[in-house]
Amino acid sequence: MYEGLIFPEGYVAKLSPKETQTAVEFTRDAFQKNIRHALNLRRVTCPLFVTAASGINDDLNGVERKVEFDMLNVDGTAQVVQSLAKWKRAALGRYGFDPGEGMYTNMSAIRRDDKCDSLHSIYVDQWDWECVITEDQRNMEFLKFTVQRIVNALVATKAFVNNEYPDLHRTIDPNVFFITTQELEDRYPDLTPKEREDRIVEEKRTVFLMQIGDVLKSGEKHDGRAPDYDDWKLNGDLLLWNEVLECAEEISSMGIRVDAESLKEQLKKAGCEDRLQFPFHQGIIDGTLPLTIGGGIGQSRVCMFMLEKAHVGEVQVSVWPEDMIRECEEHGITLLQ
Repeated sequence: MYEGLIFPEGYVAKLSPKETQTAVEFTRDAFQKNIRHALNLRRVTCPLFVTAASGINDDLNGVERKVEFDMLNVDGTAQVVQSLAKWKRAALGRYGFDPGEGMYTNMSAIRRDDKCDSLHSIYVDQWDWECVITEDQRNMEFLKFTVQRIVNALVATKAFVNNEYPDLHRTIDPNVFFITTQELEDRYPDLTPKEREDRIVEEKRTVFLMQIGDVLKSGEKHDGRAPDYDDWKLNGDLLLWNEVLECAEEISSMGIRVDAESLKEQLKKAGCEDRLQFPFHQGIIDGTLPLTIGGGIGQSRVCMFMLEKAHVGEVQVSVWPEDMIRECEEHGITLLQ
């Protein structure tokens, strides 16, 4: 059995695969409308791949291998995006967005090193969003304010979906519990990071776990974060309690982005100061790129949660190990192929 693969006892899908396809479209349309209104976003087109030389691809935790290929008539190597954290910030500057305005995209990515389980696939689909902010909004209060607006959009969407599909009845707690990774480690020093998340989210139901990426007092990181997009003091993960799987489910990773000072500080800590040569990083240093807040909201994660599914593969077509497909089928879980 795969680590992270959960089979809820007595699980029966509330929607057939055919009904699920329609419900996925319904859910996505509803949430897009809600999040667009909540954060004042407009939809833009986005790249599936970028050049390696641009330095604009996302390094995630810094260890994942990118999918690369060469191209006819173009020098260098192209990379399938892992997220659009850097691209969005540059695009806001190119398109002339003002403070208070933002964009979202329907991003598709391949993360070849992700291990498939109940919540993970190598194919990533998410609403990647980004907003221009002012210097005086680079603070914890504004971060929390933005998180609450996202949660409000999720709560409204779940109510809308439940109304359309009466067999669905679970809800989302609109009251967000905010806690830092250091506070969480202090509370549960003997647990692993994942165990800490499960413990606090089971208790509080809706949690925003803040300040991810830096080393904690224990000498360990709660989790990795690339040093050149989120400010590690002003970021976090939005976690909901998944009642079907009985575990914490990360719905969104987001944060206020680095300014010149935090970029240089984090690159030094990560031993990645060579990245300062890239045009994107130079744009932050010289102030030509706008200050922003942004993140990614998993489309399949949201649909899985809203439709009360036990596996992300019930709402997303991807490549799954054959033995996983068989084992899931034995437990009443049909993976889309």
